[in-house]
Amino acid sequence: MIDQETSDDTAALLHDSAHRLFASLDERDVVAVEQGHWPNETWGKVADAGFPLAFVGEAAGGFGIAAAQAMTVLRVAAFHAAPVPLAETMLANRLLTEAGFPAATGPATIASTVPGRVVLERRGSGFRLRGHAAGVSWGRHADIIVLLAAAGERLSVVRLRRSVVEIEPHASLANLPADRVAVNSDIPDDDVRPAPAQWTQDTLRAAGAAVRTAEMAGALARVLELTVTYANERVQFGKPIGRQQAIQQQLAVLAGQVAACGGAADIAARAFARLDEVAIAAAKVRAGEAASIAAPIAHQVHGAIGFTEEHRLRLFTRRLWAWRDEFGSERSWSRVLGRQAMAAGAERLWPFIVSVGAGQGA
Repeated sequence: MIDQETSDDTAALLHDSAHRLFASLDERDVVAVEQGHWPNETWGKVADAGFPLAFVGEAAGGFGIAAAQAMTVLRVAAFHAAPVPLAETMLANRLLTEAGFPAATGPATIASTVPGRVVLERRGSGFRLRGHAAGVSWGRHADIIVLLAAAGERLSVVRLRRSVVEIEPHASLANLPADRVAVNSDIPDDDVRPAPAQWTQDTLRAAGAAVRTAEMAGALARVLELTVTYANERVQFGKPIGRQQAIQQQLAVLAGQVAACGGAADIAARAFARLDEVAIAAAKVRAGEAASIAAPIAHQVHGAIGFTEEHRLRLFTRRLWAWRDEFGSERSWSRVLGRQAMAAGAERLWPFIVSVGAGQGA
C-alpha cells in the first residue's frame, strides 16, 4: 500500500511535469484544431511524456498510479486548453487494457452509446457490427474508437479501427471535433473482448463524466486567473476595476464556484477507480452548476473583449459550456441522483445524502 506522503509526492511530480509540458505548447495549435487541423507535433510531445497511459496499470505499460493522481494531468491540460484528445485516449486505454487489449499506440476515443444503438452479431470466425454514435469526441482523428456493444446477453468491448467506420464531421460548442460515427462492417474476432464486469454503458458514461469534471475544474481555474488578472490591469476612472466593490463581489462568487468545482473534481477522481455512479453524478452536477455561474461572471468582468477571437477567455468558457453537457448533462445526472434518493426512502434519505462521495479511497 502506498503511504500518503509518497502519494502526495507522486501527484506533485506529475502536476509539475504536466504543467511544464502543456505550458510550453504552441497556442496556435488550439486555433488550428478549431479549424480542423490535427496538431501532430503537439500530440507527439504528449505521447512521449506517457500521459495517454496515465490510467493504465504498470503491468500493461502504464504509470501504475492511482486514478485520482492521474486526473491531475487532465486538470493541468484543461488549464492550458491543450488541443489534443488526452482525456479520451486515457479513458480508451483504461477500457482497452482492462479488457485484455494492448493500449492504443496513437490517439483514441470512446463512443458512448445507448443500449441497442449498436448491434454486435457473431458472423463465422468474427463479428458484424452495425449502428452509429453521435458526438464522438475527436472521432475523425482517432486511430482507435472503443465502445461497448452487446452480442446476445454478453457485453463486449469493441476496438474499432478508423478504416472500418464512416465519420461525419461535427463540432461541439467548443468548436472541437464531436463527430457522428457509423459502422456496418465485419469485425475480426481479435477486436472483440468480453467486457469486464464493472464496465457497462452506464459506468462508461460515468467514467466519461468523471474525466470531464476534472477538465472543467482545470478550465475554471484558468478562467479565474484570467479574470483576476484582467480586473487588476483594466483601469477605469483612474483605478483598476478590481478595486470596485461590485467587481470584488463578483470575483468572490467566481472564486467560490472554482473552489466548489475543484472539490467536485476531487470526488469524481476518487470515485473513478470504483466507477461509483452516484458520487460521479453529484460531482458532475456540481461542476456543471459552477460553470453555469462562473463563466457569465468572467465575461461580465471582461466586457466585450472576452468574446473576441483574439482573447483567451473564449477558449476556456466554450469548453466549459461543451463539457457541461458531454457524458451527461446536469439534468440527466440529477435524475440519477433523484432515483437513488427515492429508492433510499424517507428513513434512509439523510444517510444516503451524507454518503455521496464519502469514503472514496484514492
